[in-house]
Amino acid sequence: NGISLLAITLVTGILVDDAIVEIENIVRHMRLGKSPYRAALEGADEIGLAVIAITATLIAVFAPVSFMGGIAGRYFIQFGLTIAVSVFMSLLVARLITPLLAAYFLRDHGHHAEREGPVMRAYTRLVGWSVRHRFGTLAVGLALFAGSLVSTGLLPSGFIPKQDNARTLFMVELAPGARLDDTIAVSDRLAERIRALPEVTSVFVDGGRQVGGKKETRLATFVINLVPKNRREKRQWTLESEIARLLADEPDIRSWSLRDSGQRDLALVVSGPDVDVVTEIAARLQRDMAAIPHLVSVMSTAPLDRTEVRIRPREGAAADLGVSTDTIAETVRVGTIGDIGLNLAKFNAKDRQVPIRVMLPTSARGAVARLENLKVPAKNGAAVPLAAVAEIELDKGPGAIDRYDRAVRVAIEANMEGSDALGSLIAQALATPTAKSLPPGVTIKQTGDAEIMQEVFSGFLMAMGAGIMMVYAVLVLLFGSFLQPLTILFSLPLSIGGAILGLLICQMPISMPVVIGILMLMGLVTKNAIMLVDFAVEEMRAGIDPVTAIVDAGRKRARPIVMTTIAMAAGMVPSALALGVGGEFRAPMAVAVIAGLIVSTLLSLVFVPAVFLLIEALSRRLGRLLGRFVGQRDEPEAPLPHRTAGHAA
Repeated sequence: NGISLLAITLVTGILVDDAIVEIENIVRHMRLGKSPYRAALEGADEIGLAVIAITATLIAVFAPVSFMGGIAGRYFIQFGLTIAVSVFMSLLVARLITPLLAAYFLRDHGHHAEREGPVMRAYTRLVGWSVRHRFGTLAVGLALFAGSLVSTGLLPSGFIPKQDNARTLFMVELAPGARLDDTIAVSDRLAERIRALPEVTSVFVDGGRQVGGKKETRLATFVINLVPKNRREKRQWTLESEIARLLADEPDIRSWSLRDSGQRDLALVVSGPDVDVVTEIAARLQRDMAAIPHLVSVMSTAPLDRTEVRIRPREGAAADLGVSTDTIAETVRVGTIGDIGLNLAKFNAKDRQVPIRVMLPTSARGAVARLENLKVPAKNGAAVPLAAVAEIELDKGPGAIDRYDRAVRVAIEANMEGSDALGSLIAQALATPTAKSLPPGVTIKQTGDAEIMQEVFSGFLMAMGAGIMMVYAVLVLLFGSFLQPLTILFSLPLSIGGAILGLLICQMPISMPVVIGILMLMGLVTKNAIMLVDFAVEEMRAGIDPVTAIVDAGRKRARPIVMTTIAMAAGMVPSALALGVGGEFRAPMAVAVIAGLIVSTLLSLVFVPAVFLLIEALSRRLGRLLGRFVGQRDEPEAPLPHRTAGHAA
């Protein structure tokens, strides 16, 4: 489905990372004078733990997304599983096929000493400065992280960005009392005016109901198909504004745009026990929200009063004549809409029975005089006029009463124009005087996209927390240390500032695609720190001091780190350009990932070495402190001398 395709699009840059790291390391060994076969074996073996750790952290981050609950979980179970399986297959290719292809296709053109360019020399000096001033470097990193958290308040929040899908929906509602013929006439007239627009290819009218909602003869849904966006100059939301103005010229109707799901951009539900109080609060809230910028077509779903015939039994007269309330109701029902199917007389045709429904003509339903003469069965087989046992009058009242959680509900719905910041608009609506001074028993609840947005954001926070804990557990198992994985996790906060910076530059709110992008960053940015820490640990095991090991790791791992970052960022560029149908959904996510990757890569190459040395020093101090409570490490015993049979005898 679309979510799986989105996941495949996002991992196009990730899938080549392992192969890039493998090939770059093999080439480095070939420059040392080794044959392609020997370089493939030793290079793949040297980088094996880092590649496995990178893939394991990615799986640990995306796997929890598949277990999210609620509506969001139903969507993103495919997302998490697709990425997790894809990166696992990428690991198998990198570990089994890439070294084989490298040994077969690479050719030795003579080894030479690797020369450092001016950029690498400058970076080496910068790393040397950061490890000498490691506490200051750590303080700067923490300050950047704190600034990143504060900067999130500069961005508004939304749910789903506006998308140009070359298809839009509009709802038209006629005045109370309108009949089906009126709806057909108005719909045909409006459809012809909409088809006259050059950007419109077709108009389909679904009369008598709202898509995904209620059914009524005075409603009509317009499904308008537009020319593909690459063949027109105006964007979909611009055309929607023009269509809205066109519909506003039609008298005695209300109109508004809909999402594909049949819902509107913003919806708040006013609920309470008293229908009159709820209706009054909803009307006041509607007036307050109409004054909020970027909110258009603010409407209340409170049912409009319509003319109705009210029949009130005369209890005393009905009792004297032996007429019950059920008998009065049944007489009125049979006279106006006919009897139920089982009680109808049947006309026997050749091969079927045709029910015969007897009732008053439609014109008689509003004629009080004719209803008064309906005969009601009384005692002793007699029949009396309806007027003798009931009062009949014309009045007005609601056609239906909606309930939400067993309380009377009235929804206040609106569309957003010129803004995607659903969260900030909801905050403004809840800050209005009416919303702040609700009478007892009346509540305002978020529904529609607002309710789902809260669920998605809270679900992703839990998924991120679970992912980080799983990443830490995986790194502890792979590196055999509880402290060194903290160095790798330190690179996670560095990416948030980059993502926020990219969104600020592109003026995009924090929305569901951005949250997905930040979740991806949680798995991607650990790659840089893993490659640095893994190389430094191997150097230290060979007897090199920690400072030299981490500086050498930065110098030798900078190239593959930058190469993989460029590959991943390049894979996101088409999505960032919002190309194709639905590109507006992928663009914020791609912008967040690209900016977060670039910033985290630059900062990780500087801050991770300093944090590595601080963690290493802390590890040694804790080892000396706790070593007194732990026995000495057992040394391997020397092998016993081989005994021959004769000597044994």
